Amino acid sequence: MQIRDWPLAERPREKLLQMGSGALTEAELLAIWLRHGTRGMTALDVARSLLTRFGSLRSVLSAERNALCQQRGVGPTRWAELQAALEIVRRHHLERLKTGPVLQSPRAAREYLIARLRDREHEVFCCLFLDSRHRLIICEELFRGTVDGASVHPREVVKQALSRNATAVILAHNHPSGVAEPSQADEIITTRLRDALALVEIRLLDHLIIGDGNCTSLAEKGLI
Repeated sequence: MQIRDWPLAERPREKLLQMGSGALTEAELLAIWLRHGTRGMTALDVARSLLTRFGSLRSVLSAERNALCQQRGVGPTRWAELQAALEIVRRHHLERLKTGPVLQSPRAAREYLIARLRDREHEVFCCLFLDSRHRLIICEELFRGTVDGASVHPREVVKQALSRNATAVILAHNHPSGVAEPSQADEIITTRLRDALALVEIRLLDHLIIGDGNCTSLAEKGLI
C-alpha cells in the first residue's frame, strides 16, 4: 500500500500540517524529504532503512555523498536537496549573527559554529571577523587539516583581518574526536594569534572549540 492510500492522520506530510514538525518521528521527517519511495518500498520504508543503515538521523544527514546515494530511494537529486536544506539551516543561524553585536548573541554564535563544523571529518579553522561594534563582517574558513590538527598561520589570519577592515576576531575550530576541551597546541596557537593581531591593534575576543554538539570558550577558561 502506498502512503497516499493511508488514512490522512497517518501520512507524514498531512500529519506535519496538522500537528507541526515536532510531532513527527525521525523516519517521518526523512520520508517528507524523500517524497517518493522505490519499488516495493514507501518513502517511510526507505527512511527507516536509512536510519537502520546509518544508525541515527545525524549520521544520515552527515553521510558522505557516495554512501548515501548508494542507498535505495536516494540518489544524487535527493542528496543535493538535502545539502541545500542543511545549508539553509546554517545560513539561518548566520543571519541571526548579523542582526547585532556577536558578543550579545553568544548562543547564536555557538549554534552557527556547531552547525557548520560539528560533523567535519577533519579539523577546520574559522575566523569570525568583526567591526568596531563587534558586528559580524564575515566568517571564513582559513585552514583545513587532518584529523590530528590544522596548520594555522598567524600571518594569514592577520592579513585577512586587515583586508576585511576588522577590529576584532573570534577564532573557532572543530575537534573531530568530539571532545571540545582545548589541547596544549590550541592554547599555544591562541597565544600566538592574540599577540600577532595585537601588533596591528586587532583584538582577539575568543577562541571557540567545537566538539560533538558542544562548544568550549577559551576566553571563559581564562586562556585569552
